[in-house]
Amino acid sequence: MFGRRSDGVELKTMPAEFKLMPMLMKERSDSQVFFNQDVPISAIEEYISKKNEEGIRITLIDVVFAGIVRILGQRPALNRFAKNGRAYQRNGITICMSIKKSLTDEGEETTIKVPFTGKENLFEIKDKLQKMIAENKAQENENGTDKTADFLSKIPTGILKAIVGFLVHLDNKGRLPKKIIEISPFHTSAFVTNVGSLGIDSIYHHIYNFGTTSLFFAVGKKKKSYVFEDDEVVKEKCVNLAFVGDERICDGYYYAHSFKMLTRYLRHPELLEKTLDEELAEKEKLNV
Repeated sequence: MFGRRSDGVELKTMPAEFKLMPMLMKERSDSQVFFNQDVPISAIEEYISKKNEEGIRITLIDVVFAGIVRILGQRPALNRFAKNGRAYQRNGITICMSIKKSLTDEGEETTIKVPFTGKENLFEIKDKLQKMIAENKAQENENGTDKTADFLSKIPTGILKAIVGFLVHLDNKGRLPKKIIEISPFHTSAFVTNVGSLGIDSIYHHIYNFGTTSLFFAVGKKKKSYVFEDDEVVKEKCVNLAFVGDERICDGYYYAHSFKMLTRYLRHPELLEKTLDEELAEKEKLNV
């Protein structure tokens, strides 16, 4: 039956505007919203230094990943996607990130796709992320995404166009094979790019029409910026976090509250040492 997908469950009951939006705005390019914020990182850098002294290697991108995973675990509407006039709740949480095997013009680029439950703590997330980055940076290694792209690139252009058109058709109808979805970087909860590692500030990266990605985060280089804090404007070391999202999955209030939660985690990375279950249990205890 068309509409029944392997990667999500169709949402049958939604507010009227969200029922109509996927029909009125058929592509993600029709429904992109843009947001950016300078996030102070002094607390993250102090935390990283403290953990290094304890023999635990943590990076800025580990903390950003952990913050995004944590809000996806608590804010289910962020983990939705719109396809072919319908809205879906995604079955699981995955985050994709592009990495260069070497920082040169000729360096090959690959994409990793990391699955999460949304309940992991920072250390579990950083172990999984750092392991996948190390494995995929090796020049001799090719993941499923690389092998598929390499295979398709050898097909004559006319035939390849027909194959890609057929895959787009299957995706629109909810019939794209599960194995393709599992390796596709276009079918993911969120995409993160660390352009700060290239020495540039954050960018607004489009969300792809093909696939189901609803959220795209770009982390810029470290810089000094003015932020409003405790009724004062102060100069702090920051990174700019730029975001492009699909407005068909949730409203502005929901996005804003989610970003505030993410900023809180980035300002207090020690909160991410607990699993989501531990954090929620502690909150419940404090409210009693």
